Amino acid sequence: MTESRPLGPTVRHPPVRAADPAAVSEAARAVRQGRLVAFPTETVYGLGADATDDRAVARVFAAKGRPQFNPLIVHLPETVAAAALVRFDDRAAALAAAFWPGALTLVLPRRPDCPVSRLASAGLDSLAVRVPDHPLALALLRAAGRPLAAPSANPSGGVSPTTADHVAAVFTADQVAVVLDGGRCRVGIESTVVGLTGEGPALLRPGGVSAEAIEAVVGPLTGTALEEDRAPRSPGRLTSHYAPSRPLRLSTSAPRPGEALLAFGPDPPGGFAAVRNLSPAGDLVEAAANLFAMLHDLDRREFTGIAAMTVPDRGLGRAINDRLRRAAAAKRG
Repeated sequence: MTESRPLGPTVRHPPVRAADPAAVSEAARAVRQGRLVAFPTETVYGLGADATDDRAVARVFAAKGRPQFNPLIVHLPETVAAAALVRFDDRAAALAAAFWPGALTLVLPRRPDCPVSRLASAGLDSLAVRVPDHPLALALLRAAGRPLAAPSANPSGGVSPTTADHVAAVFTADQVAVVLDGGRCRVGIESTVVGLTGEGPALLRPGGVSAEAIEAVVGPLTGTALEEDRAPRSPGRLTSHYAPSRPLRLSTSAPRPGEALLAFGPDPPGGFAAVRNLSPAGDLVEAAANLFAMLHDLDRREFTGIAAMTVPDRGLGRAINDRLRRAAAAKRG
């Protein structure tokens, strides 16, 4: 007789819901509660979170195991909603009129009162936005009443998902509340990303809309989508990053006069002009959610500099430490 062996713990995958009003309402409710949901677009399935909720956005990075805080694409139900978050110029208006809803993402300057989490834009003063061309995605956006920060719904470095089953197979129910099933994605590759924060429109990532079609609307595209540098300024592109104007150092051995402290964990050292604690409880998700907002808050002329405590170098801690190292090494004119 063959000896039976105990099975390992059962992994609970997120429920897959058919495309009906009840499922959309369930997903919208989860978004408003700060949970993650997966939904179809015409390009690939997205892993969505309330873009205005710092902790929800941090959960996206945690669920994907994203190695860096790459800027996320924020999905909106219509152009007017996007224009409330970013500043449109004539080029942006022309591209939106030509390709939205559709597989085009525009990187534009954030408005000063933009409510989107700084973590969603990796601390930058620009924001990646698009209006997806899928009825289920648009229904979710309208029902949730929130912009959705949504990278592709797969672990970082994995193959982008084009069916609901692809998503459900790689996440757990603790990570994703629900997967909306909209069938196979029509386009099947990610959106094209065009940057409009410089003098000329730049192709930051090739995708579902051809460069030729874009150039027919706004003229020649500058730059190359294959260029990489040290930190991201848009999805699919690595280049300049946020660094405070105040000098930042990764040491808290002894406070310097007038220096503020970016702390982590209980009982931070004393003697600093001001303290902002990323997470008194030592929670890396909370720390990631607070990182850019607290750096901005301490980046004031009244402080001579910022001392930053490093965090445990695991999970989201690796991304936090990476950003702090880059900010500390940044050259200032």
